[in-house]
Amino acid sequence: MNRTALIASAALALSIGLAAPAAAQTNWTMASGYPESSFFTQNIRQMIKEIEEKSGGKLKIDLRSNDSLIKLDAVKRSVQSGQIQIGEIRLGVYGNEGAMYNLDNIPGVASNYEQATKLTEAQAPFFDAMFKKAGMRAISYVAWPGQGFYTKAPLTGLADLKGQKLRIYSKQTQIMGEKLGMEALILPFAEVPQAFSTGMIQSLWTSAQTGTDVQIWDYVKHFTYTGTMHNKNAILVNERAFRQLDPATQKVVLEAGEAATKRGWELSRKAGEEREAVLKSHGVTIAQSPKDVLDAIEAAGKGMVADWLATASAEEKAVYETYQKSLN
Repeated sequence: MNRTALIASAALALSIGLAAPAAAQTNWTMASGYPESSFFTQNIRQMIKEIEEKSGGKLKIDLRSNDSLIKLDAVKRSVQSGQIQIGEIRLGVYGNEGAMYNLDNIPGVASNYEQATKLTEAQAPFFDAMFKKAGMRAISYVAWPGQGFYTKAPLTGLADLKGQKLRIYSKQTQIMGEKLGMEALILPFAEVPQAFSTGMIQSLWTSAQTGTDVQIWDYVKHFTYTGTMHNKNAILVNERAFRQLDPATQKVVLEAGEAATKRGWELSRKAGEEREAVLKSHGVTIAQSPKDVLDAIEAAGKGMVADWLATASAEEKAVYETYQKSLN
């Protein structure tokens, strides 16, 4: 009897073990506004791979890139509401919601990567507190490469820009375009090819990365580099979704976000040179900006900083002051 009971008990234990479910898997949906060719998207793909591998498959993330699920300007709201659990935003898109979103969109505030790094360090605590109040957290910040003008004819001076229909991506860059005498129009990234085809725009002010993403050589043949600014993208996570993860998986997500920040800045630096090479291979002429154009951009930027300080809160002004001190 004892032997029979022991065998039955072992069989029952085995059957229970076989029937036990595998570790629970969580599935997140992520939205971004940029195509697979973008270094931003490639960086996110690597981040997702690390999260899935290091979490042992506990967390899976389905990335929908290139505005295929949610338009870029609606990603933040979608993360905040919980419609999606994670998303990539361009901070400058939300300039109407707060002055801080606009700071790195102002020409001349952060004209190189060293300045952009220090500005990010000054801004991060402010953004972290702001996103926390809205039920989100930022796990990564990555800067864009420097900017320039895409035009049909060579850019020999400021007069060549007068009256041109220019696509830009934020209120601040719209102000800059208008101060240069251009007809500046804010358009989502995904609408750029159609806008060129229909004559809605004649020129573009953006990075070499975006130029290759939209295959700019189909529309214009000249890229004139100005540098000017290195605004940022951020990866946001819904805080409630994050808190539902076990502590070990939370740690994996945060560490992957930190790695994405470090890797993303390196990719951004490389992207400028690599993408300029791609532009050249498709017949686009690369040139440095004429001095009068740079002078006009600098003048516009100084006026915009003054306007920014006039509307910024005390906390936002403190961030700017911290940043300025870090430059000295």
